Amino acid sequence: MLQILFCSVDYWIIEKPAGMSFHAESEELGVMQALAITYPHQDFYPVHRLDKMTSGLLIVACHAAAAAVFGKMFENHEMEKRYLALSTKKPKKKQGTIAGGMVPSRRGQWKLTQDNQNLAVTQFFSASFQGLRVFMVRPLTGKTHQIRVALKSLGSPILGDLRYSGEEADRGYLHAYSLRFQWQGEVKSYVSLPKSGERFSSELSDFVATQFDESLLKWPSKK
Repeated sequence: MLQILFCSVDYWIIEKPAGMSFHAESEELGVMQALAITYPHQDFYPVHRLDKMTSGLLIVACHAAAAAVFGKMFENHEMEKRYLALSTKKPKKKQGTIAGGMVPSRRGQWKLTQDNQNLAVTQFFSASFQGLRVFMVRPLTGKTHQIRVALKSLGSPILGDLRYSGEEADRGYLHAYSLRFQWQGEVKSYVSLPKSGERFSSELSDFVATQFDESLLKWPSKK
């Protein structure tokens, strides 16, 4: 079930549940099909997507002109995105930047290389919480499976992400946590706490809000 968090004439902000595909799979509705059926008198244009296992914030444009603006925004890395991820494994380093080329691997996986072809750049902070490693992630590029591959490369595959060697769980613990961008000269900011998952608790949400306060985090420069 899609939750609508914000509506305007230009775009909507929706919350995608974990386990829902962006496009339809066999008899299961995808995000765009569900929107079209539920709101038949509204046009929707996709501007980015989330993996099936990932929950959280997603933008859909309401007309072609808005979709083009968002497309340029993503292309120029003007969209500030934050993701929340959980792992049962301690990372090789607590914070930093993971950069490398992304190439297809076996069984539908991707892997990082040492070159810059199809470059993926991911920044992160992490902290321990009740036996888990909690990550706040800032992707500077938007490659397929980018965050999942980046955290696996740290030795901390995402909990529930079986494709990338994560431990078995009730869901894949990756959540699109916040979006921040400028629209018509005004800063827009949206935050969504995860609402499903045995390991996503109110205590964890409180921990995230204090541990990863954006006013305190010193993210590296994008350059």
